[in-house]
Amino acid sequence: RRMHNKSFTIDNQVTIIGGRNVGDEYFGAGEGVMFADLDVMAIGPVVDQVSDDFDRYWASESSYPVSSLLPAVPAEAIDELERLAARIEKDPAAARYVRAVFESPLLHQLLSGSQTFEWAATRMISDDPAKGLGLAAPESSFPLRLGDTLGTPASQLQLVSPYFVPMQQGVEVLTALAAQGVQITVLTNSLEATDVAAVHAGYAKRRVPLLEAGISLYETKRSASVPVASDRGLPGSSGSSLHAKTFSVDRERVFIGSFNLDPRSAALNTENGFVIDSPSMATSIADLLARRAGEGAYQVRLDERGDLQWVERDEDGREQVHEQEPGAGFWRRIAVAILAMLPIEWLL
Repeated sequence: RRMHNKSFTIDNQVTIIGGRNVGDEYFGAGEGVMFADLDVMAIGPVVDQVSDDFDRYWASESSYPVSSLLPAVPAEAIDELERLAARIEKDPAAARYVRAVFESPLLHQLLSGSQTFEWAATRMISDDPAKGLGLAAPESSFPLRLGDTLGTPASQLQLVSPYFVPMQQGVEVLTALAAQGVQITVLTNSLEATDVAAVHAGYAKRRVPLLEAGISLYETKRSASVPVASDRGLPGSSGSSLHAKTFSVDRERVFIGSFNLDPRSAALNTENGFVIDSPSMATSIADLLARRAGEGAYQVRLDERGDLQWVERDEDGREQVHEQEPGAGFWRRIAVAILAMLPIEWLL
């Protein structure tokens, strides 16, 4: 169990909610694998809800002062930290990153007061912190509340989740929706792009029934670009991995938050996020998924024999068809196949 919530709130005036962790690879800083993420910035009454929720977790029985868990830090360790910070501050890569931030159009819009907001009804959903101790009431679970708030799709459902493990129950729900005429599109990580191969194993075993039901599956390439500061002359990354979590329903409502479509988020993690009644934002998410699926993802499909294929399209629409998981080595594919046979899906 762990707290998986993500929020960043300043002076009870503005808050940022999404899937992003605080780490270099989530902000396009560095040369390793970067995570493509999604956040929403909000002002208005919902900020108080986020702030109150922070206080609820802070005061919960799962929260401990760090001084009760870790020994006191010696003075020489603090001195070394200060020396390290000074070296980083003088590093040319750090200087380029800071310059990219200051050149960001978003920063200039915020400082000048010209940033526009869309006013929309927004509802915060958050797990009871008692879930971290296994003591939360079943009716308070995040998936139930999210489903009730988003409502049943009538025509379209777009799902973006880096870790997508629907399990048998999820396959049945999605299959039933597809049978009712709902167009369902899922974007998740490919085996080459995921940072958790075991989770991919839980997804891989469900691909065929989902495709047979007419559900569209796309898997992000490791080579897909991350639109971050690296586009402004910073060192390039060695690849990208999808980390955004968002759902668009009927191009009318959208969820943005920390919740993955997997058993761990549903049963073990605590999660949070916003459901926003905004046709424009929901449409933007759907359109973004369509662009991402065309440019930076493999389309997974079944051939005439019912075997999986991965279709890669270039800028001119030409297709390259892969008969096995692209970009993944033999032993990685074997490991996933073995993991898929183990009874560990509920842990993923």
